[in-house]
Amino acid sequence: MLKMVASDLDGTLLQNGAQSLTERAKKQIHCLQGHGIIFVAASGRQYPNLIRLFGELSKDMAFICENGAYTICQGREVSQVSMDRSLGIEILKEIDRTDGCEILLSGKQTSYLQPKTEEYVYRMKSIVKNNVTIVEDITKVEEPFLKISVYCKEGIEKVAKHFTEWFGSRAKATISGKLWLDFTDKKVNKGAALLALQKELGVLLEETMVFGDNYNDLELFGCAKESYVMESAVPEVKAYANYEADSVENVLDRFIQQYYI
Repeated sequence: MLKMVASDLDGTLLQNGAQSLTERAKKQIHCLQGHGIIFVAASGRQYPNLIRLFGELSKDMAFICENGAYTICQGREVSQVSMDRSLGIEILKEIDRTDGCEILLSGKQTSYLQPKTEEYVYRMKSIVKNNVTIVEDITKVEEPFLKISVYCKEGIEKVAKHFTEWFGSRAKATISGKLWLDFTDKKVNKGAALLALQKELGVLLEETMVFGDNYNDLELFGCAKESYVMESAVPEVKAYANYEADSVENVLDRFIQQYYI
């Protein structure tokens, strides 16, 4: 019997650049919760952003944030894995001196920016809707570094090789969208976070359904008997999932109609 549904957001539950849930998705999640199935948002986004996104649904949800660096279940912290600070500072300095790139440093409750353009600040505050703290020297941020992201407006493929060659052997480097490359501690990934949640809640692989679309979802696919990859994903990502789907909502509709209607 299904007990847990975990989904990536951008490109998966949220498609075509959407920044809010559809009413259909909200009703589906509410229905799952009403039948004792926990819904897990598995994302590279920060925790406050996800709380705003899911609203009233949040109180009964679990959240895998920052690609797995920070995990919360129904308001309780399940796990936190921060980066080595000295390595993090190296990465921050390299992003800062690379033309066309911006820094996103993730803490628990805010993301720190040392912006080069006002356009980037607007994007993070008004489009992505993150909690944002602007600093003059980002290397002096005192709280643990959960995740460091490179943003490249012209496309992350332009700079990804440069950053992965410099730091890929010492940190987990993951492309998480067309514009983003994320660095976390090497132990961090969405799959490890989901395994911690499954252990916390006593949920088995056979009782779990997952959805994803990108390289930061690869480990997630291995944590469920029913793993779905979006049709829009690249072939390398599709190889890790059991099934393809055009949308999360269509799969959940079929499941709900089969078992609960």
